[in-house]
Amino acid sequence: MSDECTENYAKVNGIYIYYKLCRADDEKAKLMTMHGGPGMSHDYLLSLRDLTKQGITVLFYDQFGCGRSEEPDVSNFTIDYGVEEAEGLRSKIFGDEKVFLMGSSYGGALALAYAVKYQNHLKGLIISGGLSSVPLTVKEMNRLIDELPSKYREAIRKYGSAGIYDNPEYQEAVNYFYHQHLLRSEDWPPEVMKSLEYAERRNVYRIMNGPNEFTITGTIRDWDITEKISSIKVPTLITVGEYDEVTPTVARAIHERISGSELHVFKDCSHLTMWEDRDGYNKLLADFIINHA
Repeated sequence: MSDECTENYAKVNGIYIYYKLCRADDEKAKLMTMHGGPGMSHDYLLSLRDLTKQGITVLFYDQFGCGRSEEPDVSNFTIDYGVEEAEGLRSKIFGDEKVFLMGSSYGGALALAYAVKYQNHLKGLIISGGLSSVPLTVKEMNRLIDELPSKYREAIRKYGSAGIYDNPEYQEAVNYFYHQHLLRSEDWPPEVMKSLEYAERRNVYRIMNGPNEFTITGTIRDWDITEKISSIKVPTLITVGEYDEVTPTVARAIHERISGSELHVFKDCSHLTMWEDRDGYNKLLADFIINHA
């Protein structure tokens, strides 16, 4: 980690939220990032610290009940609460200054919800493997499951429908799905593993999402703001992997509704494109941010 990164806690809505601020020497823009899950941690996004070399200051944080941050009452485990938390943190760190906002996966959903309410605080929006509709995303993930080799497809259907998520055959099938559609590499970076460990240890993923990426039984299962996002007018970049678990179909649903938005599909990549094509991903983001700074 570069020396320009500082770690601290900010009190937002009565609880302590952990953040890491990586400052650029010759700052041209500020970027606030939102991790996925819901329930992961900021760690898997740390490849974006490369952007400081392009003059972009980057703010990472662990959302409520995630990573190193405190947990509010479970009644606050909502996207609306996450939006207000993000706004509280943005104003504490950056004051009245407009920022770019990047959301990955569930963080993309959170970023869209934030932009619907607070786009006047944004210079631009970046949605990476994000979604505006959980039902559409689940439908697409089920299509991907249908396309798996029969051994894995049948294990997921058989044990998933019975709710036997700890069955070894089921776990093997989930692992296969993840290596096709979450991160297409043999060795997963320690930053990604740390985020997954936090998701396992804390309560948010289980309560808001469910047992795994494609079994969304938690409180967000019916969430859909697709018809609201056409109100977003700030410059918007949408990225998605060719083999993304949150598929290009989901990305296109966002792209079609945000006027003037750009859509980029990363070839041979899946959900965590920021690791599969680190240089290409960061160059695309840097160019977009500098162009609209």
